Amino acid sequence: MTGERVTTYEDSIVLVLVFFAMLWSILGMFAGVYVAAELIWPNLDFSQPWLSYGRVRTLHTNAVVFGFGVSALMATGFYSVQRTSHIRLFAPKLAWFTCWAWQLIILTGVISLLMGLNGGKEYAELEWPFDIAITVVWVCFAIVFFGTIANRKIKQIYISNWFYGAMIIVIAMLHIFNNLAMPVTMSKSYTLFAGAQDAILQWWYGHNAVGFLLTGGFLGMLYYFLPKHADRPIWSYKLSIIAFWAFTYSYIWAGPHHLHYSSIPEWVQNLGMVMSLILLAPSWATMVNSVMTVSTASEKLRTDPALKFIVLSLAFYGLATFEGPMMSIKSVNVVSHFTDWTIGHVHSGALGWNALITFGTFYFLVPRLVGGELHSIRMANIHFWLALAGTMLYILSMWGAGITQGILWLSLDELGELRYSFRDIASSMPPYYALRLIAGLLFLSGAVLMVINLYKTVAGRAIIKVSPPTIAGALQ
Repeated sequence: MTGERVTTYEDSIVLVLVFFAMLWSILGMFAGVYVAAELIWPNLDFSQPWLSYGRVRTLHTNAVVFGFGVSALMATGFYSVQRTSHIRLFAPKLAWFTCWAWQLIILTGVISLLMGLNGGKEYAELEWPFDIAITVVWVCFAIVFFGTIANRKIKQIYISNWFYGAMIIVIAMLHIFNNLAMPVTMSKSYTLFAGAQDAILQWWYGHNAVGFLLTGGFLGMLYYFLPKHADRPIWSYKLSIIAFWAFTYSYIWAGPHHLHYSSIPEWVQNLGMVMSLILLAPSWATMVNSVMTVSTASEKLRTDPALKFIVLSLAFYGLATFEGPMMSIKSVNVVSHFTDWTIGHVHSGALGWNALITFGTFYFLVPRLVGGELHSIRMANIHFWLALAGTMLYILSMWGAGITQGILWLSLDELGELRYSFRDIASSMPPYYALRLIAGLLFLSGAVLMVINLYKTVAGRAIIKVSPPTIAGALQ
């Protein structure tokens, strides 16, 4: 009809968030490499407090988890919810506010961490003004996401939106309750909880931040982009729904396994262990579902680096979600707790699962946003091997370091006293830490290649205007 206004998907914000995610990945990974080097050469802080391990390490975790991770989830969530709802993003101006406000929070937040302003809680180090700002922006994110679903043109709510939605709701709940505090100045506050209660609440938050942000959110990414890229429907939609509800009800209870052999009640520790073991079922159900989805796409898997990244991430997802429940068993935890084995486990998930699936998704997504081809398949393949080598070397070095630490700390002499001092054990770690440093440099080098590749893919091209279908049909 002449003069009819054609609405298009709001994809410009998706591309902006992708490049913010990559920017934060480079900054966060560089900070991780720097603190890995500091464990070998402590004088690398040059006696400057803002370069100390404690400050740069928190910059590393916040930049990677909340800068890279959340920006990637916002980008892929905004992209996929429009196409699974057959409608333009709800409240686009609010979505843009969410995008820019989130980047400002992360930027000022990491600066505050370098200044030494720290609330003292893992993954929740930012002080109370940032906590309030995060809450406001997260509510805006929720309004945009759920508003789009509420206005959808098709009846069904696709499984990826279930995972993105659960992430938004649960992370909001965790963030609010774990950060309840009494401000004493603009830069300092004290938690409302104390002792064992504070520890339980912190790891209810800490483990579920991993669970619903770094697992649940990225499963939303997986369930949309894997079938799209493989050009096949998900193997079993019914299994995906079962896995979602089993995951949601099981994960929320697993946090106390971080507190084995502590002063919290024994039954709480045991509950955390049992629920962690139950989590094997939904985690591996998702992995099997995904592997079966891509099992008939072997030809594409051989030639497409983006699909290689996504499928490799499934292997590390399976590894991390098996290793975690095993480490929650007390007889294993007595060796692994407070050692670098835990660091290796975290990074098998963070590098092998979260980063690799994001890299694969971006290689698939960015060329389609601008209607072109990826600048260099060869660069993407080199990135793949650098990422794989870096991840494997990192995990193996930390397994070696952690198991060594755990066994030596448990070694007693004939009088029942510790056979080795802390200094003795620490002095045996530099070879493992050197391997970790090399691993980090390999992984960072691959990420830099990706930024260059994606930049050249986008350079000189404009966002392709894509309109929602007028008649509900297959997912676009």
